[in-house]
Amino acid sequence: MSKIPIGLQLYSIRDDCARDLPGTLKAVAKMGYDGVEFAGYHGYSAKELRKMLDDLGLRCCGTHLGIEALLGEELPHTVEFNLTLGNPFLIVPGLPDEYTVSLAAWRKTAAVFSEAAARVAPQGLRVGYHNHYTEFQKMEGEVPFDVFFNTAHPSVVMQLDIGNAMEGGADALAYLRRYAARAGTVHFKEHAHGNPNALLGEGDVNWKEVFAICQKAGKTDWYVVEQESYAFPPMECVERCLVNLKKI
Repeated sequence: MSKIPIGLQLYSIRDDCARDLPGTLKAVAKMGYDGVEFAGYHGYSAKELRKMLDDLGLRCCGTHLGIEALLGEELPHTVEFNLTLGNPFLIVPGLPDEYTVSLAAWRKTAAVFSEAAARVAPQGLRVGYHNHYTEFQKMEGEVPFDVFFNTAHPSVVMQLDIGNAMEGGADALAYLRRYAARAGTVHFKEHAHGNPNALLGEGDVNWKEVFAICQKAGKTDWYVVEQESYAFPPMECVERCLVNLKKI
């Protein structure tokens, strides 16, 4: 895993970020993370955020944004912001019902992502989708996750959230193998039966196999830690996650 850097999804520590983003980023850098993935900017401009990251030796490994940021006249603003930020990954972490209400809707959604991906590709940016658990619940006899990624252009990134996929009853490793070529960033979230607050390395995920798949395919640029349940204060949780991950 030495060649693939480790980022942190800042949603994991969102309250800390809202209180003091500069101080929180400094603490994240001190923990040893290589980069961060944003989930909101807390009123800072792209230029201000870029300076914070550069001063701390951090990189932006992605941002979570709403689908509207990839549509129409909003997309050029999104591109400009993220080019300044130094972020190549524009990831949508969820969709309004109209985009997911049926398999026909999922196919139209895939076309929307494909178009956005084509529009940003000349600037070196990539568009992707981050799953929760519902995408693996069968609809009209098919799995929406498969319908979406089998319809979308191969350039659309699959940001597979390991824990969420397992929560949905999916074989996360099988999905990672199936779509390894488009797994530009992978969300490292633990899943543990009987322990909803498990940290990375304390649950059911075969992380060594995850590493092997990502490295073998050669298409994964970042491992991104995300922790959404807390046995300890959030900042302590994400630090423990990184320690555990490096031990694995």
